[in-house]
Amino acid sequence: MPIVFGRQMVMSILGLTRMQLSHWDKTGVVKPTVGATGKGTRRGYTFQDLVQLRVAKQLREDGVSLQKIRKSLAWLRKHYLKAKTPLAELRLVTDGETLFVVDLERDREKIIDTLKKGQTVFSVALGELIEGLQGEVKKLATPKDEKVEVDGHTFTVVLTPELEEGGFTVQCKEEPAALSQGKTEQEAIDNIIDALELCLEHEREFQVVHTTPPLTRPPCPVRPG
Repeated sequence: MPIVFGRQMVMSILGLTRMQLSHWDKTGVVKPTVGATGKGTRRGYTFQDLVQLRVAKQLREDGVSLQKIRKSLAWLRKHYLKAKTPLAELRLVTDGETLFVVDLERDREKIIDTLKKGQTVFSVALGELIEGLQGEVKKLATPKDEKVEVDGHTFTVVLTPELEEGGFTVQCKEEPAALSQGKTEQEAIDNIIDALELCLEHEREFQVVHTTPPLTRPPCPVRPG
């Protein structure tokens, strides 16, 4: 099953705004592949969608208007029926004025000007966009350890990105019951510190009332995320 990325995570990976994603969805530039399946579920983007979004963003940065991108996509979808997601499957290049596609099936050395109904223009080589994007996704999706100080004690907490929902979950290695979450890394760390403070307070109260050895003390209460 392919990894699904939520809107918040897509925004973090690609540096896009919520307004851009919404507008590109409504205008048909790039729509999320995974649709909502019912009440409470969310639409999501696949890695191929991320590639399309990165290409669309690059085209905008290179000066190609959304109108030209949409017009080009209409031509590509009509003439390259096998390419369901042209921005991800076809090799594209632009000079800032128009959009070109490398015709891999007919001639690898030629570029077709998609805004001039198939006129051959010139040869070009494209960069390594997909490889770079894979590296960014892998880096962002990898859990990482952080050290936090609580009441004079040092704890190791693990931050895990939530690709579909967005944000981060965080759990303490030494106190597994201390579990929380946050929209950002800093918010997640702040929340886990609160959870650990609650754990330590619970342990102190337990030690005052009971003489139970540390190994048999009850776990600290779980703090809602």
